[in-house]
Amino acid sequence: MGTSYLIGRMRWWMWVANIIGIVMCVRYTWLHRLRIAIEAVSRLSRQIAWRLSWLVFFISLFNVITRYGNDYVSQDILIGEFSSLAWMVFGLTFLLGVNYGVMVGVNPRVDFWWTHFDEKRKAWLDFVLHITLLFPFTIMSIRILWGYAGISLGRKRSGVWPSGWKVWETWEQSTDAGGLPVGPIKAMILVGFILWASQVVAQVIKEGFILIDKRELAGLDEVPEIELRVE
Repeated sequence: MGTSYLIGRMRWWMWVANIIGIVMCVRYTWLHRLRIAIEAVSRLSRQIAWRLSWLVFFISLFNVITRYGNDYVSQDILIGEFSSLAWMVFGLTFLLGVNYGVMVGVNPRVDFWWTHFDEKRKAWLDFVLHITLLFPFTIMSIRILWGYAGISLGRKRSGVWPSGWKVWETWEQSTDAGGLPVGPIKAMILVGFILWASQVVAQVIKEGFILIDKRELAGLDEVPEIELRVE
């Protein structure tokens, strides 16, 4: 990860974040409020993703209609732009919905085996795997995507932004004919991973409450039931 992440070289805000985290671990009500706030964001992003999925449908429908109807009109129709817009909105739907998927537990697992575990065993398994595997993966991805998002939006590899306020003129263009700039959707990958990591934190808090017999703070009744599935 680099020497800048060692204990002796942590920045001031890292120390502040660690102190706040330690204090919150002994104040259950603060952790409970943090979990509620994170899950409120997940529910909001789920609503946005649901509307975007309908938008993908209508854009694709328009694209199909114009593809076969372009021969009957006297002017060109923006087929390439709508094709690019469709896959961008589809990708955005996933990026804004992955955190809600983690919250309701639709991530793949062998449910016919999982369903026979008691509540605490499930919490132990998720708690350990989220802390040791999933959360480090999201943090690593955010660190990688931070620079990637900036470059996608026009920042040079030297760290300097282009002069002038028309920064969108430097964005990478889609390979589709008449395609749209792909800088914004590439930057949204970073946003998606930040939302994902925040929901993993909420899940760890929830599982921790289950392990210490604070079930009323875990909010288990707030999450809808997921049907048994084999994946």
